[in-house]
Amino acid sequence: MLPDTEYQGSETASTARKLTELAEQSVRCATACCGAVVTVTDGRTEPRATATHPDLATLAAVQLASGDGPIPAALDTGEPVDAEDLLNEDRWPDYRAVALESGVRSTVTLPFSRAGIDVTLSLYGFRPGSLDEALRGPATVLGEQATAGLVRERRYRAVLAEVDQLENALRSRPVIDRASGIVMHVRGCDAAEAFQILRQVSQRTNRKLADVAEAVADSKGQGLEQELIRLA
Repeated sequence: MLPDTEYQGSETASTARKLTELAEQSVRCATACCGAVVTVTDGRTEPRATATHPDLATLAAVQLASGDGPIPAALDTGEPVDAEDLLNEDRWPDYRAVALESGVRSTVTLPFSRAGIDVTLSLYGFRPGSLDEALRGPATVLGEQATAGLVRERRYRAVLAEVDQLENALRSRPVIDRASGIVMHVRGCDAAEAFQILRQVSQRTNRKLADVAEAVADSKGQGLEQELIRLA
């Protein structure tokens, strides 16, 4: 099984691929769309964004940093947010300025939310009113499918992590039992108290319980008598 850090790294890479695929597929499906940005927020990490063009990545960064723009608005309301012509738009002045500087005149942001994962898909056009069909087009289906895929992957990785923890617990159980027996002999206590003492040593020394148990078992408790009695 993979360590936690590798689980997280693998999940991040997989999420990035899915976001990139969603952005690229949406551009191909939306007429008059010049680019797309996809963001994901899951409550565990900082919001992540993928853009089909560097200028659009800047647009996403401005919105995520300021909390103002179509992306934050769509996340807040759970409803699509569109701007037919940013030249005549009074909302989001910072976002509007950067967008117009990049040549963007119209935008549509579609939000998707499922099981604690929030995804936004933003489409951009160079011409005013060029993205009206995006609100009803295949981009909505693509966004729903991508969000559902992210949820399935999170659940799958959670199951893998739980299996890994169970396997580690099964592997470490024999040595914990041996260490508990040694503590019972040294302390003259029952099994429950012996296990609690091992847990206290683990917490006080910031070491895994299995590592503490292995050290006790290897030393057969020698040199630990006073420490074990004091902790008890």
